[in-house]
Amino acid sequence: MGCCGMILDVLQTIVGWATVGVYAWALRAHFRSAEVPMGTKVISVAVSVTAIVYTALTWTVDQPDLPVVLGLAIQLASLWLFRETMVASKAAALRLAFDKELPHSLVQQGPYRFVRHPFYVSYLVFWTGWALATLSWWSVPSLLLIFAIYVTAARGEEAKFARSDLSGSYAEYRSRTGMLFPRLGR
Repeated sequence: MGCCGMILDVLQTIVGWATVGVYAWALRAHFRSAEVPMGTKVISVAVSVTAIVYTALTWTVDQPDLPVVLGLAIQLASLWLFRETMVASKAAALRLAFDKELPHSLVQQGPYRFVRHPFYVSYLVFWTGWALATLSWWSVPSLLLIFAIYVTAARGEEAKFARSDLSGSYAEYRSRTGMLFPRLGR
């Protein structure tokens, strides 16, 4: 590994762990649940294990510079989306993933204009960027697990909205926005 490769590995490690730290901070500072649901704890374990695996891959697998730079750019874009989503949902007092309580608010501004679950999108974009930066097939199982967890959480939230007082408003909102990908032409 040359000097540039080592610098990129250091940057990747810093950006990766700093992002995980921001996500952990948001659990306490942004979301409002009476207790931490078991599903959120599972997510925390999956995130920690995946960050360790990706860090190990970053430092043990030689990657060409281009995938690392692209991965870093994708991760930084995910942080921008995460920040925009936090700003848009600040007043909504959202609950943690897998909270059993029914939703009490519906956010439709900021990134929520395009997708119903922009927090999950930001997380998935981040992990995809870090997986790309490792340029290793060993990153794929963790990435698939993370995807499965967040899609499960999103579907659970959709089901809770359908049972809530917001079901009519949510059905209209759902008809014009994508779950994790924007609806084109809308």
